[in-house]
Amino acid sequence: MKYIVVLPDGVADVPIKELGNKTPLEVAKHPNLDWIAREGITGWARTIPEGFPPGSDVGCMSVFGYDPRKYYTGRAPLEAAAQGIALGPEDVAFRCNTVTIEDGVMVDYSAGHIESAESAQLIQAVNAQLGKNGVTFYPGVSYRHLMVVRGAQFGKTQCTPPHDISGKPTAPHTPKGLGADVLGQLMCQAAGILKEHPVNQQRRKAGKRLATQLWFWGQGTVATFPPFQQEYGLRGACISAVDIVRGLGRLVGFDIIAVPGITGYFDTNYKGKAEYALKALDDHDFVLVHIEPTDEAGHMGDVQKKIEAIEDTDRLVVGTLLEGLKKRGEPFAIMIVCDHPTSTALKTHIAEPVPFALYATNGPKDAVTSYSESAVKASTTRFEDGFQLMRYFLNQRRNTMIP
Repeated sequence: MKYIVVLPDGVADVPIKELGNKTPLEVAKHPNLDWIAREGITGWARTIPEGFPPGSDVGCMSVFGYDPRKYYTGRAPLEAAAQGIALGPEDVAFRCNTVTIEDGVMVDYSAGHIESAESAQLIQAVNAQLGKNGVTFYPGVSYRHLMVVRGAQFGKTQCTPPHDISGKPTAPHTPKGLGADVLGQLMCQAAGILKEHPVNQQRRKAGKRLATQLWFWGQGTVATFPPFQQEYGLRGACISAVDIVRGLGRLVGFDIIAVPGITGYFDTNYKGKAEYALKALDDHDFVLVHIEPTDEAGHMGDVQKKIEAIEDTDRLVVGTLLEGLKKRGEPFAIMIVCDHPTSTALKTHIAEPVPFALYATNGPKDAVTSYSESAVKASTTRFEDGFQLMRYFLNQRRNTMIP
């Protein structure tokens, strides 16, 4: 039995006025997602436990089959693991975005989805001047960087994700509490370094958004997990362009599959993810494929981009996977589930349960015939503890008659 989980980040949504009070999933054409729902079973899972922030860190942890109430320490430590950054017992890792702030307003949480090569130059310049006294900056992918600071007190600083305040004044949302003075000083000093950096000068001439400041959030201490193979008895692999997902995969013992051309944006190599996932099944039992553009569109507030990302995911990822899995001629199970809903109207995550659909060879079926928030409401299958969904999915093998 081979297993694939497709995780279109933030694909679930709430009704949108301009779509006639429908969601992007209800409007988009996705025959392959619908096939999984029609031929298999559907339901809802609460991936964000009560009291936790509705982030991809928490939601993905649940999807991976781990209880955030036991294992969650913060977002940034997962991203640090993806980069091979070892955290000491007194270290606190922070997510560090390059952002565009104009007239005190968060104009863009991604500095125009700045290219990785340019963004890395900015972070390297900041580290050259500010990387001392237990503070180190690490470049990541596009706008997603890290800062590691020594001092347990920083783990209690109150920080706000920049994508939660798009178009809003930043002053009420700057770091608060223990360590906030140090972070504020670093942000101020970094802004001075970035202002006249050659990368920003070139972006200004090209009419692109500038990386005007660094924004710290998502901090946490070192995280540890029991291996997935120990917990679930399967050798796993993970495909993602996003550090947080790769880091979580690495921490649970997955092999991280590199795919050319994956960007975490609308130009990503969708089909390549599916092709490499199918190839990975030659020596793995389980592969998780993460898709980021659905979430990015939601944060941009772009309804049409989200519909487009759903349809691209359906055609190029899910369609390719189903065709390849059927050709392999061996029993398989595939599940579609997201980490959290991303409200396109609000441009941020919300903590509502998410719909899932799964199919297993010779497995059970329910009466639901399509994949959307409204269609799946007809299902009676519910998981209030979302991390239990993984075991339920993998247990489909017990219900499958393997030839």
